[in-house]
Amino acid sequence: MAIINPRPVLFLDDEHSYVGLMTELLSDNLDCPILPFTRSDDALAALPRANVGMIVTDYYMPLMNGIEFLYRAHAACPTVVAIMITGHQIELGGQDLSHVPGLRTVLFKPVRWRLLAEAIIQHWPDGNPPVLKESL
Repeated sequence: MAIINPRPVLFLDDEHSYVGLMTELLSDNLDCPILPFTRSDDALAALPRANVGMIVTDYYMPLMNGIEFLYRAHAACPTVVAIMITGHQIELGGQDLSHVPGLRTVLFKPVRWRLLAEAIIQHWPDGNPPVLKESL
């Protein structure tokens, strides 16, 4: 039986250094590609052809926030699921986000790579989630 590699994770955050660090840590520790983006419009343009398994997006970004991004992403790829990360607890504090298409959970910064990796695995939408490389 052939092993099928998991689909990529699209990682979007407007902080270049954070995207670089998390992309490196997730790539080093998860057995799936990480597609890094710092601009929401670039991520949306790439989404239809990228066949991603999951989106990880920041909440507070220029051009559009993470919620608006997920609405637009859902329009382009209705089955994609997402994790939102944010350092703005006050803005999301009492807000019910169950209406946001595909959103599975919200994690608050600073997010450790392992917590994010475990959330990606836990909320993966199909039967072929990535695994931690130490488990291989």
